[in-house]
Amino acid sequence: MGNMQDKCAIFDLDGVLVDTAKYHYLAWKNLAEELGFEFTLQQNEALKGVSRMRSLELLLGFGGLSDRFSQEEKEGMAEKKNKLYVEKIMHLEKKELFAGVLDFFEYLKKKDIKIALGSASKNAPLILERLEITGYFDTIVDGTQVSKAKPDPEVFVRAARNLKISCENCIVFEDSEAGLQAAKKAGMKAIGIGNADNLPMADLVIGSVDQYIPYLR
Repeated sequence: MGNMQDKCAIFDLDGVLVDTAKYHYLAWKNLAEELGFEFTLQQNEALKGVSRMRSLELLLGFGGLSDRFSQEEKEGMAEKKNKLYVEKIMHLEKKELFAGVLDFFEYLKKKDIKIALGSASKNAPLILERLEITGYFDTIVDGTQVSKAKPDPEVFVRAARNLKISCENCIVFEDSEAGLQAAKKAGMKAIGIGNADNLPMADLVIGSVDQYIPYLR
């Protein structure tokens, strides 16, 4: 067993380390236009941190099309959206990593704090590879390894378990309310990245992950 004093920082991916949310939005927007309705940035807020199929249900709801399609048709739509998204992220570059992320990772390494990814994204390995940061992570838990989406804590609990670190010694960095709820349910510290008005569940809200350095000193 690991030392129970070991600590871990768990990161969501989209909106915390890199802005892939804009690529998700464009892919969903394309799909909505094909279905004949407009999908707004404001509506897109509801899709943050949510699984692909749940996101599709929400999207169809916004378009007033909730009961129009079979499960098979919905799976086809979700697959189509993912193809559009993957085409867009294939062009991701290292410079799109948010400012301060590498500095914070280096600081965590120096402090012997483990680094984990806890993301609903099934494309997480591809994104980490494009950003050239895979090597920083002690464990990566993505959407291919979990059956329950946030706000269920499964993704974070699994990351802690992989590293043999107790949940109360984990700090989660999230930009979505669903993700912060998941962190709280897991008994972890929940740090919001973004605007405090959108993240009432957070223990603390900061603008970027490296702004947490003073709290670790």
